[in-house]
Amino acid sequence: MTLNLLHAGPWSSWRADTTALDARLGMVIEELRTLAPDVIAVQEASRTRRAGVVAQRLADSLGYHYVFEPATTRLTPVSLFNRLIVALLGFSEGPAVISRFPIAASEVYELPRCRNGFDPRILLRAEIRTPWGPFIVFTTHTNSDPCQVERVGDIVRHADVAGPFVVTGDLNMTDSSEAMRALTQLGLTDVFRAVHPDAPGYTVYQRPWAELRTVSRRVDFIFLGGIPDAARRVCGSRVIIDQPRRQTDGRTLWASDHYGLLADLGVFGIKCAP
Repeated sequence: MTLNLLHAGPWSSWRADTTALDARLGMVIEELRTLAPDVIAVQEASRTRRAGVVAQRLADSLGYHYVFEPATTRLTPVSLFNRLIVALLGFSEGPAVISRFPIAASEVYELPRCRNGFDPRILLRAEIRTPWGPFIVFTTHTNSDPCQVERVGDIVRHADVAGPFVVTGDLNMTDSSEAMRALTQLGLTDVFRAVHPDAPGYTVYQRPWAELRTVSRRVDFIFLGGIPDAARRVCGSRVIIDQPRRQTDGRTLWASDHYGLLADLGVFGIKCAP
C-alpha cells in the first residue's frame, strides 16, 4: 500500500501542531493493523523532536521493519549547512518503506529541481527479502515537476531489477498528465486502473478537519512491473483510509490530506484468491 501521511510542517517542533499528527497517526495505525499489508510505502514521513521518527512508530506498532530517508537534509549542496538547518528546526521528512519482511538493502536517488531549487525530492528504493525472492519497492513524493517523474522513469528503466517491483507514491499529477508517459511507456501497470478502468479513485485533497469529502484528483499510485503480463497479476486494488473519525471535542478528523491505496498482487506464482 501507499499513503502520504501529511507531516505537521517544518515548524512543528517549535509550535503547536495544528494538523493533529498524533491523533492522525493513531487512526493510521488502527487501519494498518486491520489491513495487515505486507509492504507499506509512505510519503511525508517526518522526524521531529515532538513526534519522533514517524516511520519507526508505524513499524514498531506492527512489528515490521522499516527504512526512512529524509529529503530535507538535501536542501543545498552544502551538507554542513543542511545539517544545521535540520538541527535548528528539529524537523526532517521524506519517504519510507515499512515491511513485514526484512529489508535487505536500500538506495536513494536525488531528483532534479527544474522548477524549485529549494524543494529537494528523492526516490527511495528498498529491496524486500521475501520467502519467495527479492521484491523491489520504489517510492517517491514529487512536487508536480514533470522532470522529476521523467527522472523516476529513467531510474526505473536502468535499474538492475530481476523479478517483480512496484513504483509507488504521491506524484502530484494525474494519470492523464504528459509526464506520466515516462512511467506508462515502461510497460508498468497502474494497479488501480487494472481493476477499475473507469472509477475516479480520487485520493487528494482532503481537508483534514472538513465534515465532508473534499477529494477531486487521483495522484497516488502503485505501478507494477518486472513480470510478464503484469496486469493479470493484479488481484485487487482499492482506495483505503478514506473515512473520518469524530474526536472527543466533537470535531471531524481525517487521517491525512490524502487517502491511501492498497493493491493485492499475485506475484511469485501466488494465485489470486477466487
